Amino acid sequence: MKNFALIALAAFSLAGCNAHDRSPDAIREQTAHATSTAVRDAKAVTQGVVQGIRQQRTVNINKASIKDLSALDGIDDETAGRIIDNRPYGDSYELVKKHIISKTEYNRIAGKIEAR
Repeated sequence: MKNFALIALAAFSLAGCNAHDRSPDAIREQTAHATSTAVRDAKAVTQGVVQGIRQQRTVNINKASIKDLSALDGIDDETAGRIIDNRPYGDSYELVKKHIISKTEYNRIAGKIEAR
């Protein structure tokens, strides 16, 4: 049984050592394919990192434009205009205190805004 296991192991080892009859063109084609796949994946990772950084950035409610404020979840142009009209804010929760947005709306955007 021990000899059988050694013979089987040797056979598998030798099978892995067989030379592949691949032409240089086939090798170049496989290399080009692998390279293009790696480049595509690297671009996707980079794009994901950039989007993640953008999503983590907060909007300063004391200086943001209507466009920046309207990009927040649930904030339309009218609400963004009210935010701008009632500036400055000591902290972001003043949006609720001054009845500019509801508590529910504030909870939706709280991590994305700040007052500086």
